[in-house]
Amino acid sequence: MSNSHIGRRIDGARNRLHPSFVVWITLLWLLLMGEISVANVVGGLAVALAIVLFLPLPAMPVTETHISWGKLVLHQVVWVVELLQASVKVAWLALRPEAPPKTAILAVPMRVESELVLSYAVLLYNLQPGGSVTDIDIANRMLTIHVLDAPNEDAIEREIAAVATLERRMIEIFERKRGV
Repeated sequence: MSNSHIGRRIDGARNRLHPSFVVWITLLWLLLMGEISVANVVGGLAVALAIVLFLPLPAMPVTETHISWGKLVLHQVVWVVELLQASVKVAWLALRPEAPPKTAILAVPMRVESELVLSYAVLLYNLQPGGSVTDIDIANRMLTIHVLDAPNEDAIEREIAAVATLERRMIEIFERKRGV
C-alpha cells in the first residue's frame, strides 16, 4: 500500500469520526436502554463507534448552500399552520358519513438544484396529511405524488399549486445566490 493511500484512509476516518455524532448516538443508546450504567455507556460507545466508522454517511455537498434564516423560520411557522389545517381536513374526511374521497396520482416538477434541498422538500410534503410522494425522478426533478382528496380539477390544480409554492419557498430559502 502506498503512503498516499494510507494518508487518504486516515483522512477518511478522521472525517467520519465526529465526536458529536458519537456522543449523540451514545445518548440515544442510553435512552433506548432506559438506564445509565457502565455497561450501557460502554455498549453505547461501541455501537456509536461502529456506526460512524463502518456505516459512514456520504459527504453532503453543502458548501454552496446559503440559508435565508428569516425565510426558513417564517416557512416553518406557515408549515405548522398548514399542518394543522391538513390534519383537520383529513380527520373530517375520515369521520364524515360519506363515501371515501376520490384520490389522484400526479406528476409534478420540483426544480430545486440541490439533492439535499429536494430531500427536505419531499420530507416536508410527506409529513403533511393528505398527500405523499410515491416516487422521485431525480434526473428530471419530477415527483409522483398521491393526493388523498382530489374530487375535481380545481382540487388537483390546488395541489399542484401547493407543490409549486413549496418549490418556490425551498429555492428562496436555500438556493438564492450570493449578492442576490
